[in-house]
Amino acid sequence: MKTIFLIDDSATMLMSLRQTLEMSGYKVEVAGDGAQALDKLKKIQKPDLIITDINMPNMNGIEFIRHARQFLRFTPILTLTTESQQSKREEAKKLGATGWLVKPVGGQDLIRVIRQVLPGA
Repeated sequence: MKTIFLIDDSATMLMSLRQTLEMSGYKVEVAGDGAQALDKLKKIQKPDLIITDINMPNMNGIEFIRHARQFLRFTPILTLTTESQQSKREEAKKLGATGWLVKPVGGQDLIRVIRQVLPGA
């Protein structure tokens, strides 16, 4: 079973994404911001995929990606955000983001993208 790590400061968003992913057969871990996520990554088994929001308190998604890429070289990281600014996309990509999803993302679209970046998922 593949593990997906969700990082978002919106409890509603986490709940809805978690539900979609668990119904599709994924194991789900969650964190409320980048700092909490980095802390949790030290304690859990390495996830198969990370989906992170960009705009969060404490540590945003861009900062999280910068830190996570130091020890998670090959884990796909998708950014999920209301941001459609090209500059933020470019920055995230430069730091190692695998792809970009714009909120709100439908369940089927989310699963389709996950299958594209996670072979065998």
